[in-house]
Amino acid sequence: MRSGFKLGRLFGIQIRVNWSWLLIFFLITWNLATTFSSAHGDWSAVLRWGIAVLGSLLFFTSVLAHELAHSLVAQSQGMTVQSIRLHLFGGVSNIQQEPPSPGAEFTMAALGPLTSLVIGTLLLAGVNLTTDVPTTRSINPQDFIANLSPIQTIIAWLGSVNVILGLFNLIPGFPLDGGRVLRAIFWGITDNLRQATHWASRIGQGIAWLLIFSGISMAFGVTLPIFGTGLISGLWLAFIGWFMHNAAVQGYQQLIIRDILEDVPVSDLMRKDPPTVSASTTVDTLVHSHIMQSDDHAFPVLEQNQMVGIVTLDDVRSVNRDAWTATSVEDIMTPIDQLSIVSPDDCADEALKQLMGTNVRQLPVLDDEDALRGLLRRRDILKWLQLETDVSAGSLSRR
Repeated sequence: MRSGFKLGRLFGIQIRVNWSWLLIFFLITWNLATTFSSAHGDWSAVLRWGIAVLGSLLFFTSVLAHELAHSLVAQSQGMTVQSIRLHLFGGVSNIQQEPPSPGAEFTMAALGPLTSLVIGTLLLAGVNLTTDVPTTRSINPQDFIANLSPIQTIIAWLGSVNVILGLFNLIPGFPLDGGRVLRAIFWGITDNLRQATHWASRIGQGIAWLLIFSGISMAFGVTLPIFGTGLISGLWLAFIGWFMHNAAVQGYQQLIIRDILEDVPVSDLMRKDPPTVSASTTVDTLVHSHIMQSDDHAFPVLEQNQMVGIVTLDDVRSVNRDAWTATSVEDIMTPIDQLSIVSPDDCADEALKQLMGTNVRQLPVLDDEDALRGLLRRRDILKWLQLETDVSAGSLSRR
């Protein structure tokens, strides 16, 4: 089950919101309301919180614009963009393929930060043009903000945070946009995507460790330029560094996995002649005669030698034990028209994308006549990867 909810579609791209987004939305709103209370003591509580909520929503709208810039370039280059997901750290575009060339990678990576910087610059310019307060160095920033209207205040904050967002993403730490720009440069020089990703990932891990160390130092009272000091700010910076480090490592591992599986047909990895059950089989029989007698967790359901669905251990768990003898497999199975299907000749890399994209643990393998040829499971792919390389594939090991 996916941890979040759908927000809609833009340009054919599904927009999803992770539940962790609610936490950061609350924190940003609370922080803005507190800041506005200090800068605008004459504002009512309703106005203060209303502008804070509006500011948070507009901030995530600008994050969405940032990700859309990446996604639209990817689509123009023939890449499939499955979704954009808003989460605790902002947003991420779920692009199914690697860019076709260093130039495409450079353009796609650079356009996101450029979008944020343009939005931020235009908003700040708008505030300067609509305020009578002189923007000289002698003006105290707090006094400047205190003289702004509610709309000007939120525009000034949104402009500043977009500029910061754009500059932060230009840090050359993979998988940040700046790290992807760096990878594009390495790729153009070496003409080797794996080598370029390895170098960019290493640099990204180094920058991530620097952020972790800096965050811990801030938590213990050290004051750093730009970042300042404090327990909460320090822990947040360290958390961002930890997230970046994991993402940098996983980004390189995923590329290796794709390289290994790229030319491997599904028929080489699938479980041939998997155990099957009929639709009329009771859940009790399924458990005692099939599940408990093997290590299989999924069973294709056949009627007159044609596959009509699949039943899994998770389906069995949804049935009360007292009802096992009165419930048939047909009552709990997933019908075939709701399943993702692959053929024996399909590339294992594409099959893996289906497994991960649909969040299932196995895919039925059918031939051109819709006859069942096998079952491709995550563990089958994991076993192949373990034979081919020592790369960690922990994300595939859930069974």
